Amino acid sequence: MAITLKNRRLIIIFGVVLVDMLSFSIVLPLLPYLAKSIGATATQIGLLTAAYPLAQVFSAPLLGRLSDRVGRKPVLVLSILGTAGGFVVLAVARFLPILFISRFIDGITGGNISVAQAYIADVTEPKERGRALGLIGAAFGLGFILGPVTGGLLSGISYALPAWVGAGLALVNAVAVALLLPESLSVEDKARLAAQDRRHALDLGALVDALRHKTVGPLLWIRLATGLSFSIFETSFALWALAALGLTARTNGLVLGYVGILSVFVQAFLIGKLTGRFSDDKLIFGALGLAGSALLIWGFVPNLVLLIALMPALSVGLSVTNTITTSALSKAVERDEVGGILGIQTSIQSFTRIPAPILAGYLIGRVSVWSPGLIAGLITLAMMPLAWSTLSLRRASVVCGERDVS
Repeated sequence: MAITLKNRRLIIIFGVVLVDMLSFSIVLPLLPYLAKSIGATATQIGLLTAAYPLAQVFSAPLLGRLSDRVGRKPVLVLSILGTAGGFVVLAVARFLPILFISRFIDGITGGNISVAQAYIADVTEPKERGRALGLIGAAFGLGFILGPVTGGLLSGISYALPAWVGAGLALVNAVAVALLLPESLSVEDKARLAAQDRRHALDLGALVDALRHKTVGPLLWIRLATGLSFSIFETSFALWALAALGLTARTNGLVLGYVGILSVFVQAFLIGKLTGRFSDDKLIFGALGLAGSALLIWGFVPNLVLLIALMPALSVGLSVTNTITTSALSKAVERDEVGGILGIQTSIQSFTRIPAPILAGYLIGRVSVWSPGLIAGLITLAMMPLAWSTLSLRRASVVCGERDVS
């Protein structure tokens, strides 16, 4: 019975993250066309794309800390309903300011990724957390496959249709959470958290303190650097593929779908095996090296065949780094602080998605087609000394603590 309950919880959380990812990716193929159809310039379209992650920067800590105090379930339900509302606004938008409002609403509610991560941390033991958090990565990958394909196909009928479909999925998800998902925090947990001093949603002092913290700080710096480098890859890939290899939009879509399938496989099947054999610190160090090297090579890939051959290594490196860093963060703080620290992580990730497309476009347009891969690879590899020195010290201190207890 316990196993069935845990599996049910994880399946519902998987659905929450999948809908969030769909809300982001389903509009990718249609948003520029929709914005252009109502008179938006290229600059305005770029700002519109940045509106979603910008909203997440501010909302993720708020939702994470709010869930620490009132519970994960009510915050998840309200945020999913907000996602549905953002879709509805998008579907009926006929003016550019309304489009901006729809993306801000979706970005604010999309910050519930941190709440979903905190829920998993609540209901899993530390040893199995990496495997469970891999489900979130799998939902990201699956959403990245289904979203653009679905949005592209449905937009052929109407630009509004993908948004209405997204709203319907979100409503179904909200009902499933409300009726089927048990609260992960006990009454005692919520009472204790409610008695604590309340902090502002986006506390810059707390962020600085977290970045300076002996165990949490290195993980957040790694998340900041890799968030920027990975976002450079994501936002510049289509433009790079056109400039460097002359790929068509259809081929680009197929390659991105292939990357999504690889990501799902890594998160759903490989992460669990890796966490069973290696510590978080060793996995982070190795994944940084693999991802950084693959990004460097990606910048100089001369043809489609070699690009396809490179994608498995890149997918493993990116997926393992993201998942295991999140797992390590959830273990580095007290249970009462999990929601807040994962909210900070989500804000950092969202923040990196704001400058990344601007930087990537400048590099390809003003420097060279290989420069995004070079910069992204060097940023990622630069984190390896930090992972080696500080994370190994953290592991050693944990081992010593365990020996003292025994």
